[in-house]
Amino acid sequence: MPVETELKLQLEPDAIPFLEASDLLGKAAPVVRQRSLYFDTPDQKLRAQAMSLRIRRAGRSRTQTLKGCEGQAAGLFERSEWEMPVKDDQPKVEGLRPLIDALGKEVNGLGVIFEVQNERRTWHLRSGGSDVELVLDHGAAVVAGRTSAINEMELELKSGQPADLFRLARQIDAIVPVRLGVQSKAERGYDLLGPARTAFKAEALSLAKDASVADAFRAIVHGCLRQYRLNETLFLEAPNPAALHQARVGLRRLRSAFTIFKPILERERAERFKTRLRDLSAVLGDARNLDVLKEKPLPPAALSRIEEARQAAYEKVERRLHAAESRALMMDLIEWLGDDDWFTNHELAGRPAIGFADDRLGRLRRCIKKDGRHLARGSDSERHEVRKDAKKLRYASEFFAHLFDTPKQQRRHGKFLKTMEKLQDDLGALNDLATADEIIDKLGIDKSSTQHIHADRHTLIRHASKAWEDLIDLKRFWR
Repeated sequence: MPVETELKLQLEPDAIPFLEASDLLGKAAPVVRQRSLYFDTPDQKLRAQAMSLRIRRAGRSRTQTLKGCEGQAAGLFERSEWEMPVKDDQPKVEGLRPLIDALGKEVNGLGVIFEVQNERRTWHLRSGGSDVELVLDHGAAVVAGRTSAINEMELELKSGQPADLFRLARQIDAIVPVRLGVQSKAERGYDLLGPARTAFKAEALSLAKDASVADAFRAIVHGCLRQYRLNETLFLEAPNPAALHQARVGLRRLRSAFTIFKPILERERAERFKTRLRDLSAVLGDARNLDVLKEKPLPPAALSRIEEARQAAYEKVERRLHAAESRALMMDLIEWLGDDDWFTNHELAGRPAIGFADDRLGRLRRCIKKDGRHLARGSDSERHEVRKDAKKLRYASEFFAHLFDTPKQQRRHGKFLKTMEKLQDDLGALNDLATADEIIDKLGIDKSSTQHIHADRHTLIRHASKAWEDLIDLKRFWR
């Protein structure tokens, strides 16, 4: 079963001529026009199992490819692949056991669901001591009159070390800006089958029961980076509050992962990454806080001042996202994960993740239990600490949920999430009020015209206290 290791990069359409004209690639590569038909069952059963089946035509030849993926990745893809020549546009399923196992009798119900039209250029390069194939694609996924542009490159390691893929990627970024790619062409096509997205929420993470602690950390970080990058792309295409919020959530989940897995991480490097992530998150947070305040029932003069500040904050976010430092952060993280020097406790890193998850969930629960005892009478800053405790516990419960999958554990997990959502909503509303006061002071808005937004503050505190009590009374789903 061949396994390909690729680094997928996304770039702007107008960047392609500059890259082709550079000395890095050497002589011009011929253009190969491709047309790929993607197949699935009417209920998209292949998609549900993170698989894709296509027949690609280039010139007179046709090639059928089945790809499988162990969960979603960010930037660096390692996928199982089965490829064979075919004579026409009808899938050949005989003997293709992974496809038959995935679909059963429905294997005969495969049909075309979308196509990808593409122009491809290919170079074979040396990077460090490695042989790398660089493929540059320019085209679009097409279905029912809708299109999704494709402007990307794939660096495939033919021989050598993955570090050389990143070496080459940084050389390319010095010529034209590139970002980590997190969507396959198949995913772009599937997205066209539904309504247009304004944001991507976190996807469920499926950790194998026998996953090690190190495996779990890698998978979780990849998932968080994927959520961030999907929303970063949407925001840069069309800035909107939903994409901004979910990009920030992706960063928060990522920072929580560093905290949860602190016992195995190389301290100095991990802290540097957390600092860089916090700095980026803060820029998004300033804009997000103004989005929230803008929805409050405030006088026109106050809303006008807030909107002016909000536009400036959005411009700052765009500048930061376009900055080389933001692109480098994502690239550095993915490369770091590919090495074995990111963790120092090798014994713990190699243990089963399920035992580690039990320990960390228990610790986080004890933390929120301790900090929340005086939630009703505490200060805004103390309630904010409880809110941070709640986020870490909530994210950890999502990261590890698949490890505790008995019917009883699933029922308990459902109750746990429902109670956590209530607690987070109340604490979040209280934090919004505290943040609103800071912004109003900073913008010089007359406070006497804004006090009514605090009318339900005591009710929120009471509700948050009740939700905290309910949470502590719940049976732990990880037991």
